[in-house]
Amino acid sequence: MDLKLEVIVLPVSDVDRARSFYEAAGFRMDADHAAHDDYRVVQFTPPGSECAVIFGKGVTSAEPGSVRGLYLVVTDIEKAHAELSGRGVEMSEVFHDAGGIFQHGHGAQGVTHQGGEAERVPGPHPDRADYGSYATFSDPDGNGWVLQEVRKRAPGR
Repeated sequence: MDLKLEVIVLPVSDVDRARSFYEAAGFRMDADHAAHDDYRVVQFTPPGSECAVIFGKGVTSAEPGSVRGLYLVVTDIEKAHAELSGRGVEMSEVFHDAGGIFQHGHGAQGVTHQGGEAERVPGPHPDRADYGSYATFSDPDGNGWVLQEVRKRAPGR
């Protein structure tokens, strides 16, 4: 049985501001549809992903900016960081976790290690170990994203 994650709903306060952000970040716009004054849905897909994000008016009752820990897997953390930064996305520095396990909480970039940044070590993992290097960013409402470097997946993944 295949269970494919297709869409994640992002709560935003300003649909046009969110649309501009995700366009600038290089996500592909799939739809912008308004059925009436109280309903508008905008869908974007990150480059290379099969899962899209949607946001809009009348789409969710969740608090704007309340989504955290959205992972985008990249094969080169430094290249992805440079590209997003070059597109105007405010990024954390590339980092790895001194303890080896990155856990997310709430912070200025939307995601932090174990509720703080004490265990973050600047730069990618010294061995460039898969699942070991990160960078974070947030959309204008504070929905938090994590870039995670994975160069080679385990068999079956």
